[in-house]
Amino acid sequence: MPAAATIPVDRIDAELPQTQCRKCGFDGCRPYAEAIVDGEAINRCPPGGEATRDRLAALTGQPALALIEAPQTPLLAVIREAECIGCTKCIQACPVDAIVGAAKQMHSVINAECTGCELCMAPCPVDCIDLIEHPQWRQAENDAERAAFLDARASNGRRRFEARNQRLARRAVEKQQKREQRIAATRASQASATTERAADSGQGGEQDLTALKAQRATLAARYKRTQRQLEKAETAQRPGLHERLDAFTRQLEALDHRLGLAVAGNEFPQQNHQHIAVAAAEQARRKARQELAHFERLKDTEGAARAQEKILAAERLIALAHHSTGGGAGGAKKDQGTQT
Repeated sequence: MPAAATIPVDRIDAELPQTQCRKCGFDGCRPYAEAIVDGEAINRCPPGGEATRDRLAALTGQPALALIEAPQTPLLAVIREAECIGCTKCIQACPVDAIVGAAKQMHSVINAECTGCELCMAPCPVDCIDLIEHPQWRQAENDAERAAFLDARASNGRRRFEARNQRLARRAVEKQQKREQRIAATRASQASATTERAADSGQGGEQDLTALKAQRATLAARYKRTQRQLEKAETAQRPGLHERLDAFTRQLEALDHRLGLAVAGNEFPQQNHQHIAVAAAEQARRKARQELAHFERLKDTEGAARAQEKILAAERLIALAHHSTGGGAGGAKKDQGTQT
């Protein structure tokens, strides 16, 4: 007898019933045939029964050992459709795509395609699948008809099993490709966003500066209105107006400070906005001097002291701006013209 290792896998696979039931311990009849070529025992196929075992023994020269399970007649899975909940788990488990249905819809078994592998029963959460003797087997009147049925079932089972495996393999490849495409698209989008941010960084600074200038102009207008109100206010109203002026002054100082930082390059592009920061600081100093003169006329020593502090703060910002621009001679001359 020839050794199993010298026999083509196709010849061994042709002797198996192609139920794809995995009772042999392998993922289908073809994998079991490959294992037999490598020396696996030939007694691990209950659906094939003793007839299949004997043919394999004659083909491979292995001894005809007792089957690992009792032989079984050809079976058919039947779904009790009234109890089916449409979970699709049996569809996913069927190795030959013999079950049809959709999620949350009734499932049915295609009798001509079912190999009776029993793999659909275990995952069913409502236990609504029965196994019966296959009607075609039961109706066969002689050995020739039964053999014809087994041959047709084996041929169909092999074809559908291979087709399903190819479909699952294609789907796995497509899924991996889509995943890689999503990852590549995400990376490209991130790279594009980074490039756009880098290209638009100067524009972003200009937009921020425009908003800052608008905010400062609004505060300055409110400050002036409050000053006019203070000049005409009665004594009892003055403390509240002074507090409001102080609040506006602090906000203006904060905005002026941000403009000063822009000169140093910490917030906005220095080359575009240094002159704006210098001008803003000088404007703050002019206003503080106006306040000082106003408080001195009113002989308000506290107000005059606060105005003097604002003048010093503005001068520090001006000095910072001039230092960052390398001296800023033009700004210094403008400042001198303001003082005279």
